[in-house]
Order: sequence, then C-alpha cells, then structure tokens
Amino acid sequence: MKRIAYFISDGTGITAETLGNALLAQFDKIEFSRDTLPYIDSIEKANSAVEKINLAAVESGMPAIVFDTIIDKNIRAIIDTANAFKVDIFEAFLNPLEQELNTESSYSVGKSHSATNSASYLNRIDAINFALDNDDGARTRHYENADVILVGVSRSGKTPTCLYLAMQFGIKAANYPLTEEDMDELSLPKSLLKHKQKLFGLTIDPERLSAIRTERKANSRYASLKQCYHEVDEVEFLYERENIPFISTTDKSIEEISTRIMQTTGLKR
Repeated sequence: MKRIAYFISDGTGITAETLGNALLAQFDKIEFSRDTLPYIDSIEKANSAVEKINLAAVESGMPAIVFDTIIDKNIRAIIDTANAFKVDIFEAFLNPLEQELNTESSYSVGKSHSATNSASYLNRIDAINFALDNDDGARTRHYENADVILVGVSRSGKTPTCLYLAMQFGIKAANYPLTEEDMDELSLPKSLLKHKQKLFGLTIDPERLSAIRTERKANSRYASLKQCYHEVDEVEFLYERENIPFISTTDKSIEEISTRIMQTTGLKR
C-alpha cells in the first residue's frame, strides 16, 4: 500500500514535516510518498496546492494525507476543501493549550523559526561554525572550547553527528579520527589526552563500515573487511580500556545517536 502525504505551511514547513514524519513513522507497513509545500501564504498559492492535492488523489485513487501548520484562517479554509485526510497540527495542539493556559496564542506565521536574532539561534550558528572548523582532527587547539569531542574510525558517522548536534541543539562538537597508527599503539593521541573527559566514541559494524568505505574507495585495503574488523575491534578495546563512553551507529539515525550522546554526557539542549 502506498499513500501520498503533504506537509503544508505558510512558513518553512519544518514543523509540519517534523511532526508529520514522526506520526507516519509509526506505520512501517505503508509506503509514503512525501511532498512539502512551504510558504503557502496567499489565496492563489492555496488554490494551487489544493489542485495538486486533488490531482494526486485522482491519480492514486485514494485521498492524500495533509499535515498543515497554516495560521491564516482564510487560507486554511481553502486547504480544507482538498480531497484529503487533514491533520491541522496547530488546531490539534494550540486550542487545548490555550484552554489550559487560559490565554490565546499569538498565531504568528513562522513563529517557531523566526527568532534569527535570539540567543538560541546565534548559539546554533556559532556551534555550526565550530563543528566545521574542528572537523576530522584538522585543528585541535580549540578543543578547550568544545562541549564534546567525537572519536572513532574513519566513516563511522562523526561529521554528520557533529553537525546535527550543532544545528539542532547548539552543541559545540569537534571530531577526531582514530587512525591505524593509533590502533597500532593502542593509545589516545596526545592532543586528546588532556580533553579525555570530553571524549565520546562512535563505533560501527565492520561489514557496514566496509560497505560505506567501498563506496568511497572500492577494492582498497582501507575498505577491506579484514581492515574494518581490525580497526573496529581495536577502537572498541581502546574505548573500554580508557573508560570512554561509546555507541554503535550501525542501525541508528543521526537524531538517535545525538540524543544518546547528550543523555550520556549530560549536555543540555
């Protein structure tokens, strides 16, 4: 079974996507075709969106599923005419919350993503720059400013995790690749020793690691299964010996990896 899902917003659509996808993820036996329609902020755009949704319903033979965070009541009234099962996210959550708080919400378009001059936003920008400047062990002199330093073998997921921690939570995350030389000596590099309390290790299933490395350097020693098994075994032994907390990234999303890191280290969002 395949269903079409639309995420519609008069802003970026990020809120509709996030909450909508979280709900759809609970139905793993159904395949969803997803489409985001951001900045539906006029009558004309709303009518065009409805035409698209209705056409999809005709072609698929089933109503589309629409998650929306439309604020303007006139625009939402148009979206409501579409041949779709509609989930008005703000209506579902804001109305009960207004009653509980005994006050009306501001109903401002893009409110959840508009604070570009807020401390939180500026912290995230600063953290992103930090992650980019301290990627892959290129620099270590700024490690005293890091909230966490991810270590692990090459291609174990360090860089994307650092960037997610920065973008989502404003965490200053650096990362350092543990190389074959480190494995041979089975010791932490000197540049990491004085920051040991900030270290968090990533590991990965050797077969998965080999597949990832093969996409980058096929038929190389770097991507060979034997080399991957050797590096993973050694790095996990190093983590255990040095009491470095670690997690396997094999079957986990970036979101889950990041949340586990923060939970284990006590870092605050």
